[in-house]
Amino acid sequence: MQPPHSLLMTYTHSLNCRGRLIALGRPLIMGILNITPDSFYADSRTQTDDDVVRRLHQMMDEGADMIDIGAYSSRPDADDVSAEEEMARLQRGLALVRRDFPDVPVSVDTFRADVARACVEEWGADIINDISGGDMDRHMFRTVARLGVPYVLMHMQGTPATMQQAPHYDNVRREVLLHLAERIDRLHQMGVADVIADPGFGFGKTLEHNYELMAHLDDFGALHCPLLVGISRKSMIYKLLNGTPQTALNGTTVLHTYALLHGAHILRVHDVKAAYEARAIVQAITAHA
Repeated sequence: MQPPHSLLMTYTHSLNCRGRLIALGRPLIMGILNITPDSFYADSRTQTDDDVVRRLHQMMDEGADMIDIGAYSSRPDADDVSAEEEMARLQRGLALVRRDFPDVPVSVDTFRADVARACVEEWGADIINDISGGDMDRHMFRTVARLGVPYVLMHMQGTPATMQQAPHYDNVRREVLLHLAERIDRLHQMGVADVIADPGFGFGKTLEHNYELMAHLDDFGALHCPLLVGISRKSMIYKLLNGTPQTALNGTTVLHTYALLHGAHILRVHDVKAAYEARAIVQAITAHA
């Protein structure tokens, strides 16, 4: 019995991170490091240096392959953060990561081109993760092309402040795929070699939209680029199960398992140990498929 087509696709991509080739010979686990006071999942917030270091070491000990640092909460009711404050938080976080784990690939979660530039050129970031897919800063695509780093292109309808105000699609699968495909083509034409696609679960989508996208995750293989899935403890899980972000780990692991079986190359997670174990089990199964 041959494994599903999506599993075969898992082993065809790599990323060039500042001259170092990172092969996606297996799906990677991206641990979330939130340097914010108001992330939607309270247990992931880190504000002091000791908090940052403690969380960083926990994730690396549990098997994280890369770290994603964010300093601007994208939940709908989060406070606005100035570019200066975002830069100050990221500079501090990146310094701590590079001090303790100089070789770990680090992604920075920002939609601001100036912040992206400073993080890469001055503080050693390897990847830019943009929730707006270039829509919130018209300079982002050109900046990423000049920096020469991999770029996570996420789909979002609206902005963090408006995205959950009655999101609508005539055909969510088709519209998200076309949105990503058009921008991937534009980025390639501008010289961005490594684009990572993210369907943007929870960003301008209803519960039904999210599960339709998840049910057809294999379709994103048509984009011919690595696929990042970020569903850790999100409302698509806890609202369906009448819970909270704090009770959503089991549901998260179920969706991570499904995503790994249907083409995910990177899982962006709060709970590294659970994701690591899910990946190990999926790999054990597919090795005998």
